[in-house]
Amino acid sequence: MNIEEVREYSLSLPEVTEDMPFGDDNIVFRINGKIFLCLCLNAVEPHFATKLRPERNEELREQLEWVRPAWHWNKKHWSDIYYEHIDGRCVKEWITEAYNLVESKNKRKSK
Repeated sequence: MNIEEVREYSLSLPEVTEDMPFGDDNIVFRINGKIFLCLCLNAVEPHFATKLRPERNEELREQLEWVRPAWHWNKKHWSDIYYEHIDGRCVKEWITEAYNLVESKNKRKSK
């Protein structure tokens, strides 16, 4: 996948919004106001930070060198995904997984 494909796929998920609260270097994708993905725009190695369950982050980091603890995020809950080195189906799966995780937490809080 490339940067535009990551952006387009993230925006294709229901009710997703994007904004740039951290400046011109990052696009943040949200569901119900909560961030699930931060796409780095000017990185030397293209990547995004995404929120996954802690055990899932550990699993992916052990299996793939292109999944690392997120640099500026809580490393327990967030991983940097270097998407150009990973099969696009996996990248989409992880984006969807992050979206579902954040959406489900929002639904529980609203009850």
